[in-house]
Amino acid sequence: MSDSPPSTPLTGLVQSFRDGRGPALWLMGLVVGLVAGYATLGLRLGIGLVEQFAFGATEEHLASTAANFPVWRRWAIPVITGIVISLMLLLGDRLGLLKNFRSRGVPDVIEARAVGKGQIELKSGLYSALMACISLGGGGSAGREGPAVHLGGTLASLVSRLVGLNARGSRILLACGAAAAVSASFNAPVAGALFAFEVVLGHYALRSIAPVAVSSVVGALVVRHHLGQDQVFGFLAMHQAHTWDFPAAAVLGLAAAGLAVVFNRGVLHGSAFVENRARGLNIPLWTLPVPGGLLVGLIAVFAPEVLGVGYEPTSNALATRYVFGELILLLVLKTLATQITLAFRFAGGVFSPSIYLGAMLGSAFGLIMAQFMGAETAGAGFFAVIGMGAVAGAVLGAPLSTTLIVFELTSSYEASVAVLVAVSLATVLTQSAQGGSLFQKQVLRRGYDISGGSSRLVLQMVRVREFMMPLVEWSSDQVKDETCFYEDDTLGRAMGVLDAEQLEGAAVRERKGDQNIIGWITKADAQAAYAKALAEISEEEHR
Repeated sequence: MSDSPPSTPLTGLVQSFRDGRGPALWLMGLVVGLVAGYATLGLRLGIGLVEQFAFGATEEHLASTAANFPVWRRWAIPVITGIVISLMLLLGDRLGLLKNFRSRGVPDVIEARAVGKGQIELKSGLYSALMACISLGGGGSAGREGPAVHLGGTLASLVSRLVGLNARGSRILLACGAAAAVSASFNAPVAGALFAFEVVLGHYALRSIAPVAVSSVVGALVVRHHLGQDQVFGFLAMHQAHTWDFPAAAVLGLAAAGLAVVFNRGVLHGSAFVENRARGLNIPLWTLPVPGGLLVGLIAVFAPEVLGVGYEPTSNALATRYVFGELILLLVLKTLATQITLAFRFAGGVFSPSIYLGAMLGSAFGLIMAQFMGAETAGAGFFAVIGMGAVAGAVLGAPLSTTLIVFELTSSYEASVAVLVAVSLATVLTQSAQGGSLFQKQVLRRGYDISGGSSRLVLQMVRVREFMMPLVEWSSDQVKDETCFYEDDTLGRAMGVLDAEQLEGAAVRERKGDQNIIGWITKADAQAAYAKALAEISEEEHR
């Protein structure tokens, strides 16, 4: 006779939430959409409050307001912001809220999905969001969408922990938080959902579609309720596209790929270069934002348009308010300012800067087209939109979601088709040149190669302790000590060594203390563990 308590409708409902089944997961997606939508709204308002304090204007008028400041003030604001961020990095390290004196962003969300069972620490997530408000509001040249995605993922993780959700459900809720954050940032619910599938989840399993879609729509509704239905860059009127505009979009895609590669390499290698130089000179990493603010301030002396998130200059480029020389200058200086901002440990992301750079590149390309084609082209505004989507898609490794962002911003079918042509070329060429997307390369630096799909990731995720046989099942004379593994060694290392040395099994030691032998693994057990993990991931990604 069973001692388990009798099943009731209430216990069944609770269990359905923990298992993440059907309508229960949809309801949790709705809750996450509300929470992440309001969190993104709070992040936007927080950045705006800091901007008002520092510049006396919000993002929509920050560059034009700063242009009227005396030179010393344009330079001083990023420097003061760097001092504040340095102190926050030190405090965050002392409190255990940050790793390696760096705020969190989209790569941390992807890592949490891939190897962290969909979980992000709440305190570090909230602290990183606060740092982003101060960094971006104080003139840091980076994007707000990366911090918003991380904040949305952080709160989604909290919801999954509160209901005791399993790992698969937690990963879906993590994507729900990311979708709501992007949706609330751009007022673009379809693009928000596609971003979550493309960048965070990496698959389109049927079980995840409904909750992610619900969360993305709710996130957009939250912002529309409080801030209205206006798009981020206002209404973008598109001129009628001509026949030659579509092959020209492919040429723009090639240029976008070159810009994306330069930008991504600067972000990746600039950070490593600055860190290595700082360590070589015995400069504490937490002090890096101070010289970073100094450099960004010097650039802002000549071009205040590089300050902050950069939506005002982006809107100006989309509205064709810059001449060719200004566009090229701002493209170069914004690229440099963003790479400095991120390399010197300011908080922020790459989404907004990539949109900024794409708009500048596309507008400049459109001016060239107009010079040669005259009235036989849709104009610089059309190509500014195309460039915006192409560069952003290539930088993020998200061609579909950036195409959908353009469609939701313009409601233009022709512009969306041209973006799809350009962003497809740009993304393929960029990832071929650098061996994966920017986010994949950033996660790789943390020790996880997610570019090769599930088969490669399993070899890094599964540990020897998970499939070893305890020593109690073996007599001491059966354990040979020639070759051994540690309990935290990866499945990939175990299979590689067993194959290379043609062994059928080996002992397992503890990593700590006297490193006693605690178990035994065989080649058959390793292969079985590999097959089991692959089967579980395949089921999650296709059902």
